[in-house]
Amino acid sequence: MLLILNPVTMDELIKRVAQIEEQLSNQKNVLSFNEASKYLCFSKSYLYKLTSTGAIPHYKPQGKMIYFEKAVLEDWLRQNPVKTKKQIQEEAANYVVAPPQKK
Repeated sequence: MLLILNPVTMDELIKRVAQIEEQLSNQKNVLSFNEASKYLCFSKSYLYKLTSTGAIPHYKPQGKMIYFEKAVLEDWLRQNPVKTKKQIQEEAANYVVAPPQKK
């Protein structure tokens, strides 16, 4: 006799599997091209453009498949931070109070 204690709909199962896949993907250090595209929220065509122009760090161990190191992607994403108005004002105030000394 089959006893079902907690009936689950197919939609709920699909959502749970997707959550498990996402959690497993978040634990990986090396991402495939498709995983990197999802992780970065970039279209595949845009990610191909970045790799072909050498604008984003990536690996091609056998010369065909493209892989990305997650930590390197995170560093790449943090390039060129944009300062807030408050940070700019504080830097300007500090510069006026104590301008950099000439060497």
